[in-house]
Amino acid sequence: MPLEKIEAATHEDIPLLCELLAILFKQEEDFKPDREKQSEGLRKIISQPDTGTILVFREGTEIVGMVNLLYTVSTACGGQVALLEDMIVRPGKRGGKIGSRLLEAAIAKAQASGCARITLLTDRTNIDAIRFYQRHGFSVSGMIPLRLLIP
Repeated sequence: MPLEKIEAATHEDIPLLCELLAILFKQEEDFKPDREKQSEGLRKIISQPDTGTILVFREGTEIVGMVNLLYTVSTACGGQVALLEDMIVRPGKRGGKIGSRLLEAAIAKAQASGCARITLLTDRTNIDAIRFYQRHGFSVSGMIPLRLLIP
């Protein structure tokens, strides 16, 4: 079995992360893959650690999963909070606890960064994802997400 580890993504990882995002965005209702936009977003997060952290799950030299945390300040919590985004494990690698390990690492990173809350969005129809997050302590919020795309 190849060496497994979870660590922060680097600029060199961006092409592999774009492959994972293409898989994710093909299964989400609201997003479409766009390698140029995804590369730029990933570069911004990796270059600005105060903005967020991208964690990757490596098996040897292969990245088989990723998750990112974006940081902001909540007046309700009186401090830093995180938005968990882009949680994806390659389809052939699902079911082996990689997702759980990535999510646990993201929660630990948010705690170590002083975050008081983690918020995430998932498609209402993605019952498997909702159950996965609930098993890890997340609860459904009464809030309804609204989005305005700015051209």
